[in-house]
Amino acid sequence: MAYRPSWQGHLKLSLVTCPVALYTATNAAGDVHFNLINPETNNRIKMITTDPDTGPIERSKLVKGYEVSKGEYILLTDDEIKSVKLESTKTIDIERFVAGDEIDRLYWDNPYYLAPDGKMAQEAFGVIRTAMEKSGQIALGRIVMATRERILALEPRGKGILAYTIRTDAEVRKPDEIFAGISDVKADAGMIAIAEKIIEQQEGPFDPSQFVDRYEKALKDLIEEKKKGHKPAVVAEPDNTNVIDLMAALKASLEGKNKGFAKPTGKAAAKPAAKDEKPAPKKEAAAKPRARKTA
Repeated sequence: MAYRPSWQGHLKLSLVTCPVALYTATNAAGDVHFNLINPETNNRIKMITTDPDTGPIERSKLVKGYEVSKGEYILLTDDEIKSVKLESTKTIDIERFVAGDEIDRLYWDNPYYLAPDGKMAQEAFGVIRTAMEKSGQIALGRIVMATRERILALEPRGKGILAYTIRTDAEVRKPDEIFAGISDVKADAGMIAIAEKIIEQQEGPFDPSQFVDRYEKALKDLIEEKKKGHKPAVVAEPDNTNVIDLMAALKASLEGKNKGFAKPTGKAAAKPAAKDEKPAPKKEAAAKPRARKTA
């Protein structure tokens, strides 16, 4: 299957440059999509662009507007927006190399694969990629995607390069804004000890094949039942929110009464997760493990 690149341009390390293509590394979540239907006619509802003064208007005639004050907009055409040129519009210029554990997980965003674009790019791409691998560090550059300049983190992955967009500081909320109301009272040592044993029982390698979208499957089952003319069964909500005795709940969990992912045994426990299946970038064997900073 031929994949369409999300972005095409050049990768630049000092004076070494090569054409590259950026591909999304993930698939869209789920394949159950809904349309709005009028149940009286069974017709799909069409969304019509409407001007409150003149009525319906064709989308092709619309332009983008930036609101400078209430009801007042600066209008920009697509050509005017495209006229804003930055070097990062068509070039990923590597600016800095940092240790992987210097980047907090809060800042990692969407993953992409970066590959050479054409046979002529293979040699220069290989030189840059191999040099990056030997450095054992993350390369940082910039890229313009969807009219925004983003920081891009690059690291070798297989024969290519794994790229992650990195959020800016302004995009990340400060933890204290959310965590400030959490009590400073220390948890009971006995309860912590039991919780630690529960964690040990559930330890195992990361196997993404175990984590399937059960909600997506349930939706498909519901649709199949409706197609057959069956009335879907009503599933009662689980009553697991009213914990009266925390110690009793912990002990019951330790005894195996709490359902969850079973701890892998035998070959399953020894099987390492495939490198390309990891959700966050990780260094090659020579690099340090990415121990994230806690806020």
